[in-house]
Amino acid sequence: MKNSFLIFAFVVIASLGSTAQSNKEDVDMIQSMYGKSKKELIQAYMTIPESQKTAFWAEYDKYETDRKTLGRQRIALIEDYANHYATLDDKKASELMSKKIGLNDSYNKLQKKYFGSMTKIIGGIQASKFFQLEDYLENNVKLMIQENIPFIDEIDKTKLKDASKQ
Repeated sequence: MKNSFLIFAFVVIASLGSTAQSNKEDVDMIQSMYGKSKKELIQAYMTIPESQKTAFWAEYDKYETDRKTLGRQRIALIEDYANHYATLDDKKASELMSKKIGLNDSYNKLQKKYFGSMTKIIGGIQASKFFQLEDYLENNVKLMIQENIPFIDEIDKTKLKDASKQ
């Protein structure tokens, strides 16, 4: 587990450099899970009349830009956790958790904002379908990330188990 965490942390740290790289990783992660890009999944799932497609995709692009900003902040938070994992104390743990809660709040505000604008464009049912799919994809990405991040003290417990076997 420690090696996979270190590899994951390295990948996260290396990816902080550019928006294009962050977008590529989003696409790669979703494609690896579903065999399609996020946009292809949305196109297959949604039923948007031709007359509303241009406005919807323009609003979707704005939403994605804002969502990716929050995604980069989440990656920075993971990097911060990785950098302080070995020396984590109460103060730093509280700081990281407060930032995580703030990011969740920001993500909910983002969805609220864009649910309103998308409802005006494509109606409540289609906007709800979009955000239902968005939540599903987001939760799966979060789960993939969570599976590669050790819990606090997990590495130390592994060391204790190994020491007791000797």
